[in-house]
Amino acid sequence: MDRQMMQNPVKSVQDYSLVHQYIQHFNEVSGNKSAAIRRRSKIPGVLITQYLATLPEGKSTPDFQCAPEPMRVREGKTVIFKAVVTGNPEPEVSWRRVKGTLSDKTKFQTKFDKSTGEYILKINKVSANEVDTYKCFAANEFGKAVCNAALHVTNELADESDFRKVLRKTKVDKTEENQAATDSAESDDKFWEAMLNADKSDYERICKEFGVKDVNMALKNLEQKRTNKRAQNQSKEGVAPRNSGSTDGGCIKNGESAQSLIFKKLLQKNAKMNLQNIDGLNLIDVLCQMDAEELSFLPAQYKFPNVDFVIKILEIAAEEGDDALFECVLTRPLSRITWTGKGIDLEDGEKYSITVSDHKLIHRLLIKDCTLQDKGIYSAAAGNTSCSAWLIVEAASGDPSARKKTCRTATGAGGIDLEEVAKQQLLRNREEMEKMIEGLKAQYNTALGPDGDKSKLDLMMALLLSETGGIEDGKIQIVIDGTVQTIDVSEFVSNGGSVVGLDGQRRQKRVTFGQATSDKVTDPGVQFVCGLSDVSAIIGHSAELTCKLSNEDCVGAWFRDGRKVSADDNFTITQEGAIHKLVINKCEDEHSGKYRFEADGRKTEAMVNVKDPPRVDPEELSAFTEPLTVKVGHNAIFKVHFVGHEPIKIQWYREGEELLDDSNTKIERYSSHSRLLLSRCHRKDMGEIKIKLKNEDGFVEALSQLIVLDKPTAPMGPVEVIESLPYCIEFKWRPPKDDGGSPVINYVIERQQVGRNTWRKLGEIPGLPVYSDSDVDHGRKYCYRIRAVTSEGVSDAMETDEIQAGKLAFPGPPAPPKVVSAFDDCINLSWSAPSNRGGSQILGYILEKRKKGSNLWTVVNTTDELIKEKKYAVKDVVAGLEYEFRVTAINHSGAGEFSNPCEFVFARDPKQPPGKVIGLKVAETSYSHINLTWTKPEDKPEIQDEAKGYFVEIRPADCLDWCRCNTTPMIITSYSVKGLKAMEMYWVRVIATNDGGDGEPEELPNYVLAMPSLVRPKFTNRKMNSFMVVRAGNSVRLTINFEASPLPEIRWLKDNGPVTRRVTVSNSDGSSQLLIPSSERSDSGIYTILLKNLAGQETFSTEIRVTDDPKPPGLVELEENVPGTVTINWEPSPDEKRDDRLHYTVSALDSTKRTWSTVADRLFNNKFTVCNIMPGREYNFRVYAKNDMGISAPSESPTWETEKKKEKFSVTLPAIKDCDLKCPPTFVVPLKLHAAPKGYECYMSCAVRGNPKPRITWYRNHISLNTNANYYISDTCGVCSMLILRVGPKDTGEYIITAENALGRAECSTTLCVRE
Repeated sequence: MDRQMMQNPVKSVQDYSLVHQYIQHFNEVSGNKSAAIRRRSKIPGVLITQYLATLPEGKSTPDFQCAPEPMRVREGKTVIFKAVVTGNPEPEVSWRRVKGTLSDKTKFQTKFDKSTGEYILKINKVSANEVDTYKCFAANEFGKAVCNAALHVTNELADESDFRKVLRKTKVDKTEENQAATDSAESDDKFWEAMLNADKSDYERICKEFGVKDVNMALKNLEQKRTNKRAQNQSKEGVAPRNSGSTDGGCIKNGESAQSLIFKKLLQKNAKMNLQNIDGLNLIDVLCQMDAEELSFLPAQYKFPNVDFVIKILEIAAEEGDDALFECVLTRPLSRITWTGKGIDLEDGEKYSITVSDHKLIHRLLIKDCTLQDKGIYSAAAGNTSCSAWLIVEAASGDPSARKKTCRTATGAGGIDLEEVAKQQLLRNREEMEKMIEGLKAQYNTALGPDGDKSKLDLMMALLLSETGGIEDGKIQIVIDGTVQTIDVSEFVSNGGSVVGLDGQRRQKRVTFGQATSDKVTDPGVQFVCGLSDVSAIIGHSAELTCKLSNEDCVGAWFRDGRKVSADDNFTITQEGAIHKLVINKCEDEHSGKYRFEADGRKTEAMVNVKDPPRVDPEELSAFTEPLTVKVGHNAIFKVHFVGHEPIKIQWYREGEELLDDSNTKIERYSSHSRLLLSRCHRKDMGEIKIKLKNEDGFVEALSQLIVLDKPTAPMGPVEVIESLPYCIEFKWRPPKDDGGSPVINYVIERQQVGRNTWRKLGEIPGLPVYSDSDVDHGRKYCYRIRAVTSEGVSDAMETDEIQAGKLAFPGPPAPPKVVSAFDDCINLSWSAPSNRGGSQILGYILEKRKKGSNLWTVVNTTDELIKEKKYAVKDVVAGLEYEFRVTAINHSGAGEFSNPCEFVFARDPKQPPGKVIGLKVAETSYSHINLTWTKPEDKPEIQDEAKGYFVEIRPADCLDWCRCNTTPMIITSYSVKGLKAMEMYWVRVIATNDGGDGEPEELPNYVLAMPSLVRPKFTNRKMNSFMVVRAGNSVRLTINFEASPLPEIRWLKDNGPVTRRVTVSNSDGSSQLLIPSSERSDSGIYTILLKNLAGQETFSTEIRVTDDPKPPGLVELEENVPGTVTINWEPSPDEKRDDRLHYTVSALDSTKRTWSTVADRLFNNKFTVCNIMPGREYNFRVYAKNDMGISAPSESPTWETEKKKEKFSVTLPAIKDCDLKCPPTFVVPLKLHAAPKGYECYMSCAVRGNPKPRITWYRNHISLNTNANYYISDTCGVCSMLILRVGPKDTGEYIITAENALGRAECSTTLCVRE
């Protein structure tokens, strides 16, 4: 029985047509989900079914990002289908096949790889029975997605180098070979000769020339032909293949089998060795170097585990044009693994490079020149295991030609040394191989017995690795370096001619003789071409066991659990040539067990597992799937009978949600049936009903539909009035939201006149939601009640709002009348109908006129004489007067609004057009506009009348079409043409106009260039400083304003050279600014701005001196060269060389005055002589360095004193201590906390004391603000302040002020919070 599954759909936000919305409405009403929206995916071959017309936001239907690819493999191989799905919510993924089931878990395995997001279906050892189309389903609650993949199986061998399979191949009928050769274009001798002699790059071209479509299959056959050709060459050289009828029947030849190949490798390692000195270590070396497939001949107890990955391939992220390298490390040597990309086998060629290391453990796949199409999942398969990883290719950034090509490797490899990992794995393999050799030796010791000749132990191990069929008359011949050695092994051969094997059993030798020679040839006997496979059968169904022998004449026997099986009512045994079959007609529990088939001493076994999953009778299942329809309030009962192995888990679902027992739901569960009772059903209970039966052998699902019928809901409003006329009201409404499961048959209409209490039934109308009521009175208002009628009953009423019959709707105003022509006794007018007709027909128009200067409007035509057409000739006019007119439209409701009046028009005969304007000239020009002036034309009666207005037209120099700048005539004689392109050339003309028409245009003689008049550049700053002093570290900002036309070229120079990169220059239309954010002494110099345009050039220079407080002079020395004078010498300040404006000041202190006085200033040398030195007094001198920034600390001189020649008396004055006013900085008034609104100013201040005067520095969040121009910082008499003009969020933080002098350092901090 096929299993039925409920599919859940995926959400997306899409809008569909009215047809799709109608389908959705039908689904919601009827509970039917089969009428869904089907669409194609972007992935070819994927069909998406969507259950809802409009999906909720953020939801989507399932879709395939990577669909499974069709596969063509050889029999016995493993097939892996992979799929990557998307959808929100996450879809459930399942696999099916068209012609069978996937119940055999040993054959079909499904899993989900979280690392790659792949859903995988794995089919082990495929055969012809698995040839089918496989489907992958992805479903969620909003839709489902389905895609197909076909599997084809061929019978060719995977590798012609597998000599064990070659020996087992049966003979093929020569006629069939000849027929196949004639049918296939690939067997053509010329084709294969060209392929064998060509390079790899020419394979594809040769296949196209010979019409070969399957290039991959041709390459595989080419490899087979090369193997056959090598075998032929070896035969010509004297090395005969096995079973060829050679007279050397017992000899072991090079290249015969895997066993003899190992022995050959042993001999190649030491050509001088013989059988008596074969060393176990040599054997280990050879075995470690062999492929895992070449070791398949070893006994079962010494088989190695299946090949696995030590390091799997990892994800790679690359850009377009890069190479991507996948690498993996195996546990066992393997000459080749299978690489697949996005489900397709990859071959070595121009695009892909497949390499293997010497020890066959490291395998690499190099993808050259990656493109966006190479993005996808790549897999490496070794034996029955595989690993996958993503290749992510991103678009290349920058210029591809300038980009250096790189080779990308795995992003998560973590710097692993693959060679080191491979060496460690080789050591582990060697340890396992040594253990195996020790086991072989122990087994041979047991086989030889305690008295056996141990000298032949190595020989027996060599025989193990060779074919036992090569023994003849107790002797074996082995070729070593061209020398044939015959060794007696009769002690290992029994009298009956059998050979002792590793398992202690004796193997019978089969010897045949040819017709033309008496040489003996070993016959391998009957063999199994295809053995039995395990079978899982369902109770009550048939099961079949099949095997195939190499001989059609051989008869075998069947056994079950050791007992022979004969043909009877339960078993059918058949033989069709070499194929033997055992069919269990109707499986029962007792038929489970191990089945064996024996023929000619050989046997094959398989297990038959009879399962008893839940099953439902097909007739009852068909009855259950029929939709169940009940009326609202009634009960719904679903019942299903089933059989199957107990215990069986029974689950009921409604719309995918499991049902549990409650007041309205009752579930009865029995061993053979289950019943679901839904009491008092409502419309919300309708939907899909599913039962799921599950036991240990499987599960089954059955689906049905529950439809609940009810009376419809009220029709939906609001009512839309189609037409409301004095004699008819037509309106429409929307059908009921829920019709109760039955279509609407009729609608019942009732009417009530506003102001009355009674309702009048108008009757029933068919199911269309529209009605026209012609029995109405003009101007009255009505209300209507509407009910929907279905087969299940009548709905509640929907009551409409008041609807007026023929309501007063006046027309809108017509367009202002236009003057067609004017004469002394008649003015002709025309107008357009109003856009709003008021819902009824326009009956006519009323025209009014008014004289200029009057406020009174007079009717031209009376109400009884409506103007039917949209034109009229007004004849009641006085010649020479000016009039204006307006018009109104009239419909059934009455007259509407009047139009706007037209322009004043004279009642006089037509005028003559005016002449040309006089004196047209350009008053001013700029980059975007031109100002024009002119004089009105002359008035010449009967030739040219007075101009009423003017039009200005312009055209670019490269265009022939004139463009009118003003749409209505202007009465002034000047105009500004705007919107011009800078530096473009334009032609301009002016046209005078009046009621008689346009006059002749007056054009400027030359084109006008859109640019201002030439103005020589000049500076407009009120005060321009030619000298500026800046403290080092502060910013320098120099702004120069100017005017010039056209805009000049602006250049800044420093000392007649270009400014440095540290200088930022900002230019605008009328100014230029030079900014140095943080100045240095090297920025000092003369800065010059140069302005140059077509009218001339102008320059301005200013000297900027970047300096700092000077350092004090050096050592001060005193000397007396002339009596009564002192010469002061001092070492220069370190800043003297860097500052040419630095000078010195000398102060003196007389012991009699006790005050310092300046004795010299602005000294530019390092020497000064002080005069008038009085004897007997002490003098002290101080030397200061000064510059434009300030004064340095003093340099003190030693005390100078001269003795008096005559000393009448001496007075010893007490020592006077100088008052030391020096002190470290301290904050007398600290900073306060501040909280300022955003956009307001903030003022911070504090008071600091210290001597010498401390240096003040402000910080915000530990960043200096002294050089930041956005903060205004001042320090006046110890009061330090900082002003922030507009506080913003970026100003929030901690503010710190530091005061530092030679005696110490102090700081104070506060916090600023900015309120929104």
